[in-house]
Amino acid sequence: MAKLTQTLATWYEHRVLPLGLDFVCGLGRFSQQREQVVPKARGRVLEIGIGTGLNLPHYAREQVDSITGIDPATELHPWAARRARDAGLQVELVPLQAEALPFAEHSFDTVLVTYALCTIADPVAALHEMRRVLKPEGQLIYCEHGLAPEDAVQRWQRRIGPIWCRCAGGCQLDRDIPALIQSAGFELLEPQAGYIAGPRPFTYNYWGQARALTALAPSSGPCHG
Repeated sequence: MAKLTQTLATWYEHRVLPLGLDFVCGLGRFSQQREQVVPKARGRVLEIGIGTGLNLPHYAREQVDSITGIDPATELHPWAARRARDAGLQVELVPLQAEALPFAEHSFDTVLVTYALCTIADPVAALHEMRRVLKPEGQLIYCEHGLAPEDAVQRWQRRIGPIWCRCAGGCQLDRDIPALIQSAGFELLEPQAGYIAGPRPFTYNYWGQARALTALAPSSGPCHG
């Protein structure tokens, strides 16, 4: 019985879940959000959590020199490779965790992260790495769902959260995205937030750009949201 359970769990994680996430994250409401941020990427780009490549059709090709996409889920890489070909982009796909990037300091002009900070096990460590590999004049571009501003919605996020996390590949509904980004030494530039279409516990979005501060202020401890 334990072997069957493990087999079913593996089948769900590697076959069913990717299809479900690609469908949901590819809905029009999310594509509209991607369209607001992805075209701002420029130069040498590092995309965190590239997944099935849903951002790739939205890049402004004339602004981009190269794209490196990281994602530990290698079963998603063929989807991203197909979307890269369809978009006419050259993308290097690397099976990496965001918390430990093997790139030199100041390697990238842009770090792009969309709908990925919710699933990274240690988002603060990952954001510190993003800050490290960004050039001093570089930009972090983000679009994420997270903690809603109303207490009633937050209660639902925390109520649903444990079940949702198990079903959705580790996705956390209630991470405070601005606080996480700022705790890693970034300054938010004209941050935006609001609900997009759909059930409120799942659809409060944060998006915008951020730049690395020249000096990281002391912190009382990590904020994992």
